This record gives sequence, structure tokens and C-alpha cells, in this order.
Amino acid sequence: MENFSTRDLIVETINKLFVYTDLQQWDKLQNEVFTNEVLFDMSSLGGEKMDTTAENICAIWSKGFVGIDSINHLAGNYLIEINEAAATAFAYATATHYKNAATKGKTREFTGSYNLHFTDTKAGWRIDEFKYNLKYATGNIDLV
Repeated sequence: MENFSTRDLIVETINKLFVYTDLQQWDKLQNEVFTNEVLFDMSSLGGEKMDTTAENICAIWSKGFVGIDSINHLAGNYLIEINEAAATAFAYATATHYKNAATKGKTREFTGSYNLHFTDTKAGWRIDEFKYNLKYATGNIDLV
């Protein structure tokens, strides 16, 4: 991309991670955000740290969002370190999920941070390591 610094391109990939997730644009996540193979760690939410595929990550998230009417991520405070064809990024983020049919509160919110590792591929900067660090969750956690 013309007139974009390496840092800009990495931030754009992080933003795509959250926007494409909110819009449930799974093909775009697979093609523009993740490498094919990803070290994926959401153990702070009870999941397992695993080597997996971008396709599997999208399948997990797609299944987890069934019945949710709206998803909204807000991210910032990016700390990025670039080392030639590799980079790391730290970001704070909140994720708000809204379900109109929920009877015990229509929202839940997850607050935490992300540790991301990037590699510079022929297609651009892509996430090859993803770790979510939950700080706390509030609201109707089960959206019932």
C-alpha cells in the first residue's frame, strides 16, 4: 500500500481482525488477517492453547456468535515492535455482545488485552500467533 508505513500496515491488520470479526466476514479474516497456521491461545476464557488453522478459528468464533444480534470490538493502545519480517503487537480491547432476546440483560462485555505476532507474507502482514488475556467480564455472561 502506497504511503503506508510498516506500523500502519500492522495496525490495519489488527483493525481488520476486529472489524471482520464483528461483521462475521470469515473469508476476509482467513485471507487478510491470519496466516494459514496460527498458534491460538484463548486459555484465559477457558479454551486451550493450540496450533490450529485460520479456518478453524473462524469456525469456532462463528459457532460462538450464533444467536448474538450484534458484536462490537473497540481496540487501541497499540504497542508495536517490528524486526524485519516479523513483528509483535500489544493491544487493549473490549468486546460487547448484544442479544435482544436475552431476558437477564441484553449485553455482555469482555475486557482484556491481546498479544499478537505477525509475519510479513507475500500477501502482507498476517497474524501467526494470537493470545487473548481476559481481565474481566461483565453483564449477562451467558446472554440468557
